[in-house]
Amino acid sequence: MKQILKVQISDNKEYLIDISDSSFEELNRDIYEYTRGQKRLIVMSKKVYKLYSAELNFGDEEIFILPDGEKEKNYNNYLKILKRAYELGLTRKDVIIAVGGGVVGDIAGFAASTYMRGIDFIQIPTTLLSAVDSSVGGKTAIDLDYAKNIVGTFYQPKKVFININFLKTLDKKQFVSGLGEILKYGFIEESCNCETKFFLFEYLTLCCEKLMQREALTLIRVIEYCLSLKIAVVKQDEKESGLRKILNFGHTLGHALETITKYHVYTHGEAVIYGMFFIIEWAYKHEYITYSYYRLSMELFTKYGFKPLKKKYSPEKLVNIMRKDKKSDSENITFIVPSGKKCVKEIKLTPSEIECAL
Repeated sequence: MKQILKVQISDNKEYLIDISDSSFEELNRDIYEYTRGQKRLIVMSKKVYKLYSAELNFGDEEIFILPDGEKEKNYNNYLKILKRAYELGLTRKDVIIAVGGGVVGDIAGFAASTYMRGIDFIQIPTTLLSAVDSSVGGKTAIDLDYAKNIVGTFYQPKKVFININFLKTLDKKQFVSGLGEILKYGFIEESCNCETKFFLFEYLTLCCEKLMQREALTLIRVIEYCLSLKIAVVKQDEKESGLRKILNFGHTLGHALETITKYHVYTHGEAVIYGMFFIIEWAYKHEYITYSYYRLSMELFTKYGFKPLKKKYSPEKLVNIMRKDKKSDSENITFIVPSGKKCVKEIKLTPSEIECAL
């Protein structure tokens, strides 16, 4: 089965997303045809290399293996990728391909966007999280020690190949991490202004068992629905000057939790889940949403096995991290808050308000 989505940012900026359960042999053939005549640098995660290098038809000389973990999305590895591209003789006509999760896609995309002022970039996400979110939309970045994604660009890929066969070997923790971003889309659907109604919140309630079992058709549908919503947002606001900020639902506290634990405790999706728990609770207490919708939200989290964060962190330290986030201004911190069923809006809270809520 194959689904093809089109991302059209402008008349001269568009690309296709292939979502399929086709064989790796067919994937290899598609990649070869798409990159025919180009020199390639393949940035691949270490884990994916161990699992799939024999099935993916890449030459060893064109592969750069990136160690696993958020901490590897750093300046030194970025420079190593640029150096490898130069050694391979890549020109402006050539391509960098990311094969891995969000870390690989972010750093490889940033390298592609800056090498020779921009060369072709292809995303091949291998995790559920990157398939439903980070591989599409054009955000690239590296981290600094004190802030996540603080250095980056908006740079759209030329093509995205999503093959759900990669998800068969995904460990449970990483699969659950992807569920965090999937549930996020269920909460923001009405605010995405998408022409098609997917009723994702309701669908996620009904398809939980099949999704947790990684049933192929369900996976493809959920990925298609989530990306369709993201495409609708990105088409309206490519560079996050307005509407695109809604994609950060759950991320303000989520990023702070990742940073305060030095990326060793929570996956990105888990941190986003805790961020959503926090802001939904806040929204209900401040009468942004009804009790009925609050209960439906909690029931959806429970259905997928999620519970509110029990471990306590210093509110002051969390707020200090949030204040360094690229989405904050000089005084206040931006949150995306539920404002109705499947609707969200942007508000700004003072540090004291957040510390009190935490």
